[in-house]
Amino acid sequence: MAKNRSELVAEVAEKAGTTNAAVNGVLDALFQVFEESVSAGEKITIPGWLSVERTDRAARTGRNPQTGESIEIPAGHGVKLTAGSKLKAAVSNK
Repeated sequence: MAKNRSELVAEVAEKAGTTNAAVNGVLDALFQVFEESVSAGEKITIPGWLSVERTDRAARTGRNPQTGESIEIPAGHGVKLTAGSKLKAAVSNK
């Protein structure tokens, strides 16, 4: 079972007693800050809930699954999300 963005916005707006448009604007701003910060190499931490950080991936040799040929995969970046203690506790209690 998954909750999409519009369902999330509607639920948050109801609990906060505000409009869907206001919540949507806040989410857009939040994700923009996440994007800018993480792409600049900064770690974002919301204590107890989650942390988001950019990770580095080294260059490596891979294989083309169709031909078996070796290919060089260049170095790059990934994103790491880590659940905080409150989020972990909420999941383990259910």
